[in-house]
Amino acid sequence: MKKILLVKTSSMGDVVHNLPVASDICSRLPGAEIDWVVEEPLAVLPRLHAAVRQVIPVAIRRWRKTLWQRGTRDEIRHFLRVLRESRYDAVIDTQGLLKSALIARAAQGMRFGLDWNSAREPLGLLYDRTFGVPWTLHAVERNRLLAAQALGYALPAQVDYGVRAAPGKFSWLPAARYAVLLHATSAERKLWREANWIEMGRYFLKQGITCVLPWGNIAERARSDRLAAQISGSIVPPALGLGDAAALLAGAYAAAGVDTGLVHLAAALGTPTVGIYCATDPGATGIYACPRALNLGAAGKPPVADEVIAALERITA
Repeated sequence: MKKILLVKTSSMGDVVHNLPVASDICSRLPGAEIDWVVEEPLAVLPRLHAAVRQVIPVAIRRWRKTLWQRGTRDEIRHFLRVLRESRYDAVIDTQGLLKSALIARAAQGMRFGLDWNSAREPLGLLYDRTFGVPWTLHAVERNRLLAAQALGYALPAQVDYGVRAAPGKFSWLPAARYAVLLHATSAERKLWREANWIEMGRYFLKQGITCVLPWGNIAERARSDRLAAQISGSIVPPALGLGDAAALLAGAYAAAGVDTGLVHLAAALGTPTVGIYCATDPGATGIYACPRALNLGAAGKPPVADEVIAALERITA
């Protein structure tokens, strides 16, 4: 039985894009034990995959701000102790950054990563073996190909994200069909015009479908409130943790959203999903290989509301 450690710590979309690696390993190496190192706020995601035995949370983003504090140093020692409790047959860093390479280096086992030409940072000396992975591939396929080369198996033909979540039951959500409008993103240039969201929300209203407008910070809450004021019957939920967000998406009639991790999660869960791209190219990191999902738009070429509505009608038919 092989013991394998996957190192993919962040961001949310990147972690979702790494989920098919666990499915591939489960398919090609039955009985393999898979552990996964991930940033603590994202630990919910690999736990949604039945093939992941243990999730090892890391808190690099938080630790960077408080390295001088004794409590932080104690947390780092605890993390390293947990990381080194197991000896792995393979430690696979699909992140390809210094932080992930150092985590892989700290683990016990043969370490695999991207070669000089395939990673954003020159990290080859931190691994025992490296492999070339073309930059022209989508992020999902880059992850899958690296793991397949490291473990010596042929890639399965189908992409399987392998995640399941039970639809949530929330006191604030009526027992009716609902769509989730994921308007929030970390970069302003990725935002879609509010007029488009209002037009799409009114389309759902005519179909008897309630719109839910999640948010993550004060500015996003304000935008949710503005949109809700223009979309009759829509709901601005309370702040949601990632587990509740997954449950909300799992039960949705449909989801639409800009380039953000929750859009990838919705598609991976099998919810009919349209990804809306305003400032980035979906060919490299867009929604991928999800049968009930579509990408629309490109850098500098956002779709209009009618295009998104037509796409939603196709995938929910």
